[in-house]
Amino acid sequence: MPGALLAALTYAAVGIGFAFLDASAGPARIRFWRLAAWLVSALVVGAHLVYEQRRRPTSPLRTASHVSIGVALGALALAVWVLVHGRLTAASQSPFAPFALVLFPLLTGVPAFVIALIAAGLATKLRRTR
Repeated sequence: MPGALLAALTYAAVGIGFAFLDASAGPARIRFWRLAAWLVSALVVGAHLVYEQRRRPTSPLRTASHVSIGVALGALALAVWVLVHGRLTAASQSPFAPFALVLFPLLTGVPAFVIALIAAGLATKLRRTR
């Protein structure tokens, strides 16, 4: 599970770091930084998948679980940061903002699980055919 924790910290750092870049950029740059954050996060998912498959060969289900836990924990950290940042900057927040603590991990962790399960299953199948 150390891989999941490291990935979660990386997702949080990427999300927060790119949010600051996004805020400091002009209006034309906003989309660029958001897309860059998504790309870097996708690379982290890929690296975590490779780590789980190469360093600690396990079943595709366990690999997908570890990868999705890392993604969900990272999303939870970002949701906490969004809420805390909103309170510190006195920005107006929706009364539904606390639901992000549940929705962020679910909306990122579930798709990450499905994608990681498919990728790990394909990797396992490729290894067996070699």
